[in-house]
Amino acid sequence: MWNTKSVLLFVASLVAVVLISMNMANAEEQKTYTPKETIQAFAEVPGKVGNWFTGEVEKTKEYQAKSWADMKSKWPFTMFKGNQ
Repeated sequence: MWNTKSVLLFVASLVAVVLISMNMANAEEQKTYTPKETIQAFAEVPGKVGNWFTGEVEKTKEYQAKSWADMKSKWPFTMFKGNQ
């Protein structure tokens, strides 16, 4: 019923599962934050949000300018300029 090969395979897989579980348990340790670090992180949020928003506005303006320039070179507008 049980031969040596299947028993060794079972033992090897069991050892592998245990080792992987131990590594995952060590990786899940969480860093604790001091109250000073927490307050500092919350204080930085408005500046980070403002910088992100400014960057998004600039990217949107660049995209809109490029799209408008591309659209102006297409058919309906070139028809009125006589560039056909």
